[in-house]
Amino acid sequence: MSNTVIFTALASGVIVWFLIASRLTAKSWESQDEKGDVGAIHTAPERIGLWIFMAVVTSLFSLFISAYAMRMHVGAWCHITIPNILWVNSLVLVAASIAMQRARWAADHGSRSGARAALVMGGMLSVAFLAGQLVAWQQVGPSVYFISGSPAIAFFYVLSAAHGLHLIGGLWVLGRTVSRFAAGAELVDLRLSLQLCSVYWHFLLLVWLVVFGVLLYL
Repeated sequence: MSNTVIFTALASGVIVWFLIASRLTAKSWESQDEKGDVGAIHTAPERIGLWIFMAVVTSLFSLFISAYAMRMHVGAWCHITIPNILWVNSLVLVAASIAMQRARWAADHGSRSGARAALVMGGMLSVAFLAGQLVAWQQVGPSVYFISGSPAIAFFYVLSAAHGLHLIGGLWVLGRTVSRFAAGAELVDLRLSLQLCSVYWHFLLLVWLVVFGVLLYL
């Protein structure tokens, strides 16, 4: 599969993300039943929409990884040197996922301050992860002479960029939730948003670990 096809697929994935994200935010991730019924959270359309979106993202990355595996055995292939900072970045994303889970637990136990602190920490760690990825890009670039002559580095950029874009989308939703915290919204009204954010961060962590494993061992 050529680099042109790969980047076209990436652009298509981004378009799909914006279409689904706009659909989800039209009714707000932070909404829930007026009675505050816990069962309403589990059956909320936003929850179903998130799972559908994650299925689309999973399919997108599956195509990228399949193309990566096939391209390895066609023509010249030069493995890139994986920067050590990617190990640090992975640990940072694990910490961000844990922070998001702690925000969810705090909300379930009625701790407003705990939920807000964990949410902000998760956002800061996620930004740190993205910054670390940019450093990794700079370190990988000099390992080969030209992207056109090294499909491996092109795949690295595509996979990490696609993951980063989805994380940025999550940070946008996270920012809206933090803004509602600052505006004094009731914790019960934010519970659904915190649950969906925690699920999404766990998903992004799993996607990154798979991508990192592919880049490391294939």
